[in-house]
Amino acid sequence: MTPNTRIFDGHNDVLTRIFKAGGIGAADGFIIGQDGHIDLPKARMGDFGGGFFAIWIPTAEELDDDFSAMESEQYDIPLPEAVDATDAIQIALEQAAILFRLEELGALKVCVTTAELRDCLERGKLAAILHMEGAEAIDPELHALDVFYRAGLRSIGPVWSRPTIFGEGVPFRYPGSPDTGGGLTELGFDLVRRCNALRIMIDLSHITERGFWDVAEHSTQPLVATHSNAHAICPHVRNLTDRQLEAIAQSDGMVGVNFAAAFLREDGRMIDDVPLEQMLRHFDHLLNILGEDRVGFGTDFDGAVVPKAITDASGLPALTEAMRKHGYDEVLMTKLCHRNWLRVLQKTWGA
Repeated sequence: MTPNTRIFDGHNDVLTRIFKAGGIGAADGFIIGQDGHIDLPKARMGDFGGGFFAIWIPTAEELDDDFSAMESEQYDIPLPEAVDATDAIQIALEQAAILFRLEELGALKVCVTTAELRDCLERGKLAAILHMEGAEAIDPELHALDVFYRAGLRSIGPVWSRPTIFGEGVPFRYPGSPDTGGGLTELGFDLVRRCNALRIMIDLSHITERGFWDVAEHSTQPLVATHSNAHAICPHVRNLTDRQLEAIAQSDGMVGVNFAAAFLREDGRMIDDVPLEQMLRHFDHLLNILGEDRVGFGTDFDGAVVPKAITDASGLPALTEAMRKHGYDEVLMTKLCHRNWLRVLQKTWGA
């Protein structure tokens, strides 16, 4: 294991998992090991250097993860209703507090500059970016955005796979096109402008295709999808078309390869029987369109069923070894593992 190929990840749901397991009082288990894809022992075993730790707001019926509907050959899961803003801000604050508790315990460092990220990766200290997956906790006036920014928020997705006051998300549907609904609302355009002013990265992973093009037209920053795959290989609505990938390349943006089985498998099924070769097909396709400076990891750990060949963060060396055997040299490996994320964050944050 070496800092050159230490993995920095575009997306995980650790905060939601700990929130569901009992909240801030359950954070201590992250240090000694607990159920789930990422904890400190697993991270050390897999040379997992950190990533985007997402705040995500579950609804009552989603408190127990159930991917059984996505095991079918075809499925179309309706979009959940919008979340109550009062509930959203309370949950968002608690999940942010969980991250800061992990920092207080010495498990990780919350980073707001690429210099801090580089230092953590070099020293082997777990690095965390505070991210918000779906902007349900952000008010129309964007006051909460400013407050969360002061607390360390440096990345936000305007939507998860349900509507917000800022736009619409894609449903969980296979097969299908990401062109499933409306684009940004007027408030969504306000959000883009304010994120650009604050240099908060905008994540496009769950947004409709129309919303994607709205952001592409109005944002001054690189286009980024933290955890998405190639629609040409797996025609799931959550994946990106080649035209979208070309726009990301033109913006000098970034895509993190999602480990969720349903977005990897050609048949769109959320089952863990996914050969590593299938993951490499997505890497190859993205590299072919985006180039070697704009592709990385976006595991979706703790938020999805991942290939059984990996299982959790401790199993990442199986993938990196397969990437080397596939012909990726050490320069490319370093870029894919973390340098590309540092590059796009430097360009977005300016620090």
